[in-house]
Amino acid sequence: MTAPSGRTGRPPLTEARKTEIRLEIARAAVELFVAQGVTATTGEQIGQAVGVSARTVWRYFPSKESCVRPLFSAGIDVIAARLREWPPGQSLEELFDPALATGVLAATGPDGATGTALVRLTRTEPGLRAIWLQTYDEAEPAFAQALADRAGLPADDLRPMIQAAMLNAALRAAVERFAWRDASEGVTDEAPGAVTDAAPGAALAAAEVAEALRSALVIAAGGVS
Repeated sequence: MTAPSGRTGRPPLTEARKTEIRLEIARAAVELFVAQGVTATTGEQIGQAVGVSARTVWRYFPSKESCVRPLFSAGIDVIAARLREWPPGQSLEELFDPALATGVLAATGPDGATGTALVRLTRTEPGLRAIWLQTYDEAEPAFAQALADRAGLPADDLRPMIQAAMLNAALRAAVERFAWRDASEGVTDEAPGAVTDAAPGAALAAAEVAEALRSALVIAAGGVS
């Protein structure tokens, strides 16, 4: 009698586990980029830091620079989700409170320092800068859809499209200013971009990010004169 054939080997990874692996690779890549630069970092090193092969790294990402995309998109996804839940009567400034900033920072790492270090690197690493800008560009339609839904407008209406573009640019400028200023002022005794576990520091960072976001939104709302 022939035994029934079946699938052998390891069971397929769940989507949740694949997402975890992508984040693990992203955080490991950032730590290596901060420590030794993008040029000196290899796929093999990134894989070793996570406990996977270089082949696995390339299965998830087409290049070492693109490894950081999950960290960029994680924070943007938090903002998009908040926009979709934005209740009528609440101002945009109120929407971007410290709780939202905490969520944005936490999405990139245990204390948000990983994401901040990564944004700093976009100032000097063209490959990372390209991924950073592309991620924001791809987020804009999601922002526009959320704003259109809230206003009861069709998705292709020009008003939410322009509002989304302004919001997108304001958010990016605010995050960049926070990260770059943080680096230039030397607010920590750690190496540039180092990840710390100081809860008070994380709370302060969230408050500063929230203030930066609100200030950027006020400027954007004022328009060009």
